[in-house]
Amino acid sequence: MKINGTNQSNFNPYQKPVNKQAEVKKAVLQEDNIQISSQAKQLQESTKVQAEREKKVAELKQAIDNGSYKVDSEAAAKKMIEFWNNRK
Repeated sequence: MKINGTNQSNFNPYQKPVNKQAEVKKAVLQEDNIQISSQAKQLQESTKVQAEREKKVAELKQAIDNGSYKVDSEAAAKKMIEFWNNRK
């Protein structure tokens, strides 16, 4: 008995699952990749500066606790005047 119909030559019910398995294997074999942007690299470098700043802050805290920290009122006043003059 011969059956003729549309797309009988392309019909293979077992081919579709085999193709899906091949796609899954390809997906499993792919590796994860990370790309760090230049902005992120700059942010990472800024943490080095922040560590230095934290060290300086710790030293200032220690000087204040010891009572050895003296405020230079003239220098502070000059900085305030410079700041407010540049704001205009």
